[in-house]
Amino acid sequence: MKTVDELLTLLQLEQIEENIFRGISSSIGSPRVFGGQVLAQSLSAAIQTVPVDRFVHSLQAYFLLPGDISIPIIFTVDCIRDGGSFTTRSVKAIQRGKAIFHLSASFQLEQEGFDHQVEMPKVQPPEELPNWEGLAKEYNDQIPDNFRRFLELDRPLEFKLVERYNFFSQERRPPYRSVWMRARGPMPDDKKAHQLVLAYASDYNLLTTALLPHGQYANFGKLQLASLDHAMWFHRDFRFDEWLLYVLESPSASNARGFTRGNVFSRDGKLVASVAQEGLIRPGRG
Repeated sequence: MKTVDELLTLLQLEQIEENIFRGISSSIGSPRVFGGQVLAQSLSAAIQTVPVDRFVHSLQAYFLLPGDISIPIIFTVDCIRDGGSFTTRSVKAIQRGKAIFHLSASFQLEQEGFDHQVEMPKVQPPEELPNWEGLAKEYNDQIPDNFRRFLELDRPLEFKLVERYNFFSQERRPPYRSVWMRARGPMPDDKKAHQLVLAYASDYNLLTTALLPHGQYANFGKLQLASLDHAMWFHRDFRFDEWLLYVLESPSASNARGFTRGNVFSRDGKLVASVAQEGLIRPGRG
């Protein structure tokens, strides 16, 4: 999957019955389904059952079982509520008769109200930073082979890390970082398409932020990492074919779990979304 058009096609599910949809998977270098993919596909299934004038404003999700990329995923949508301003949907993703993922999402009519936000931090612009492929070349002799293959993988999204220290050393770092991200190429003028791609991208760079204080960022071969839950809130309109800044932090890690959260800003400083996730971080897998 090299282009954003291919990603949007991946997120356009096949309807096989009323409120039942089917999707396929694409690998990002792992035999398991990427968490951002099943998250965005579940949101896509919910979107197809709500009125066209309502847009997702929040979602809460749980990763239940690893997904198998070799077989389709079935998505069943439960229409929980259709109110005057808000619509609620529950989505279950199924493989081999078992739920692998569960999503609850709330949709809302666009309405006027109070408006305030936190300020976007001042960071280097994306034009001054290398993308992931550039980092793979810069740290070529220091990167494990599996991590280099991950960085060099063709993908429809572009990422640029603001912090330029060597992520592949064992040095311990504060649990904060920022990442510029955008689609590789133009996207349609469809607000829901941009929300879906942001949901997909939000699972990148999140859980690994919890590894920074432990000097384990690229030590995947000796760690078990898995997303446990995922929450998002969509605040303002944005375009994912323009640069967005993902500001990440990990306030806590304990009991084999890491907690992370992030704010997403547009290039002009608008806070467009917020994300929170807890994931399994278990050392010593070998």
